[in-house]
Amino acid sequence: MKRNLILLFVLFSLITMTSKGANDTTRVLFIGNSYTSVNNLPQLFTDVSVSAGKNVFVDSNTPGGTTLQQQSADATTQAKIMQGGWDYVVLQAQSQEPSFPDDQFISQSYPYALVLDSLIKAYNPCSKTVFYMTWGRKNGDATNCAFFPPLCTYQGMDSLLHLRYCMMADSTHALISPVGAVWHYVRANDSTLELYQSDESHPSLAGSYIAACSFFSIIHKSDPTLITNLEGLDTVATYIQNVVRTIVYDSLLMWNVGRYHPIADFTYNTGISGNGTVYFYNNTIDARNYLWSFGDGNTSTLANPVHQFLQPGIYTVKLNVNDCFLTDTISKQVIPGFEGINEIEAKKFKVSPNPVNDKLIINSDNFINNNYLIKITNTTGILNKEINSINKKEQIIDVSNFKTGSYFISIISKDKKVVNLKVIKN
Repeated sequence: MKRNLILLFVLFSLITMTSKGANDTTRVLFIGNSYTSVNNLPQLFTDVSVSAGKNVFVDSNTPGGTTLQQQSADATTQAKIMQGGWDYVVLQAQSQEPSFPDDQFISQSYPYALVLDSLIKAYNPCSKTVFYMTWGRKNGDATNCAFFPPLCTYQGMDSLLHLRYCMMADSTHALISPVGAVWHYVRANDSTLELYQSDESHPSLAGSYIAACSFFSIIHKSDPTLITNLEGLDTVATYIQNVVRTIVYDSLLMWNVGRYHPIADFTYNTGISGNGTVYFYNNTIDARNYLWSFGDGNTSTLANPVHQFLQPGIYTVKLNVNDCFLTDTISKQVIPGFEGINEIEAKKFKVSPNPVNDKLIINSDNFINNNYLIKITNTTGILNKEINSINKKEQIIDVSNFKTGSYFISIISKDKKVVNLKVIKN
């Protein structure tokens, strides 16, 4: 049965890690409004992707002026998300709503970003939410300027949009397509390039091309200068590709690409039973599947297993974690406690003082002409000190910087025999 568990986990890992081969299709759902529908951004994203050798399938629901709250209750949006099978779902808020005052954003926008993200994860376990960071209006939001002065200028409105989209993405472990950040760079460095339509709000073709290239870099994790479809923009398109490479592709981690990959970690406690039982505590980040190999031929897929080792020794415990097609592994040496089994050997080693304040002394004739590895760990398995013994009867160890509490001392011979002792630090 244990062997079957290992085979199933390995097979699952191989399937998920290879599920996105070079010829596979990336499925992207765009949920937004007119900023997405103008110039048909989903199709533009498809065209630039295909021109760079990327296969994509896109769908969208983009009613004009729709807010996140309205999208969360929209039957079409719900149905499309619940179809499942999406690799990425793009969320774009109504152009003004993330820039409104804190209390309004917290009550009217932020909760519905969470609702939509939860729905995406419920029906698309391996999907990534992507927040479409939009831009400030060309000369600020005149309609709401008197109501909220920061909106009176492009800079004020744009900085709020940037902040709020990052907040929504960070709190949901989502990705960000930083279209607004690219617009900000272009506005600051090339005043001749018109990104807006005449309403000073919606994107020109160049503005939508920025969005398409930004999504290309975030979703495909690829250099936008590989795109050969210039949409008739010629040198403007080439310039945009290079800006997107600088702002987006060269800084993918800034936009959360790779930030929330699983990171395996664990601690352990050998307890006080002295019968080889070890309690494992899973501190892994962003994973959903676990496989423990205890180094004695046994395994577990529990998050926090309790395992009893039958023989004293040093065991290499390995934790393999998995989140869809992303994996991570960590290994640690574990020395289970066996009081009574090594009593005779343990009597040859004397620890003093116990409790100890500053200097710990381990006294044994065994240290003369024999080399031992001495490890001191706390009750959660974290290694506090590791030294090799010297050819003297007394080993003096400085523990003055140890925190108050109980510690395990493992004295390991060359032939891997282990003596386990305990000491209390005042």
